Amino acid sequence: MDNTNTKPELFTSLSPALLSLYDISSSIVVIIDVLRATSTIATAIYNGAKEIIPVDSVPECIRIGKQMGAITAGERDGKVAEGLQYGNSPFEYPATFIGGKTLVLTTTNGTKLLHMALDNGASEIITGSFANLEAVCSYLIQQKKPVLLACAAWKDRVNIEDTLFAGAVIQSIKNHFTINCDSSQMAEIMYKQAQPDLMQFMKDTEASHYKRLAAFGLEKDILHCLTPNTAPVLPIYQEGKLTKG
Repeated sequence: MDNTNTKPELFTSLSPALLSLYDISSSIVVIIDVLRATSTIATAIYNGAKEIIPVDSVPECIRIGKQMGAITAGERDGKVAEGLQYGNSPFEYPATFIGGKTLVLTTTNGTKLLHMALDNGASEIITGSFANLEAVCSYLIQQKKPVLLACAAWKDRVNIEDTLFAGAVIQSIKNHFTINCDSSQMAEIMYKQAQPDLMQFMKDTEASHYKRLAAFGLEKDILHCLTPNTAPVLPIYQEGKLTKG
C-alpha cells in the first residue's frame, strides 16, 4: 500500500510576489510563462538552439549578446524590446534559424522569475509550458523531489494561462506527490473546466493576457502556446544557461 507520507510535496505559487513564502532549497522549481517565454524557450531548444541565456534586463541582454556574438531577443509588454533583434514568438525560432545558435533572452515576467528563484536558493530550475507538458511531467515523476510550480503571472498579478498549465501538470502527476496547497487545487479545478478547449476558455473568461496579445494580432501565437507537446524537450537551467535536459 502506498504511504502518502513518503511522497514529495508539490506546491503552486500563482505569482512571483508569493515566491518568498516557499522554501525551495530542496525543490525543483518549474518556471511557467506560457504567453510566451517558456513556450518560446521550449520551441527554440527543440529546434536545435545550442543554449538560451535568460537575463532579467534589456541592457544585460544587449551586453551579453555583443560579448558572445549571440542572438538577442525579448519583449516588454508584448512587443520587441528596444535595442533587441528579435521578439518572444515561438514562430521566430525555426530550426533553420536557431539551430546551433545561442539565444540571449529577456522577457517581462518569465526570465525575471527565473532569476528570483535563483536568488531564493532554488535547488534546481526547469521551464514548463504546454509545448513541453509531457516532458515536464515525466521528469518530475522520475526525480521524486519536492516541486514548486512557479507561475510568472503578469507583473505580479495572477493570470489564467500560467494557472492552467500548473493545473495540467497537477492533473497528470498528483498521484506521485503530497499536495496540501489550495493554489494547486484551484489550478487543477480551473484546468478541468478549461481542458476541452483552452483557447475558447481564454476567450470566454476574457483572460487579460489573451486580450493584450490579441490586440497585437498575436492570436496565432496564443493558440500555439496553448497546444500540448509541440516541443517535447526539457529545458534545464545550469551555470547560467538553459539547455536540453
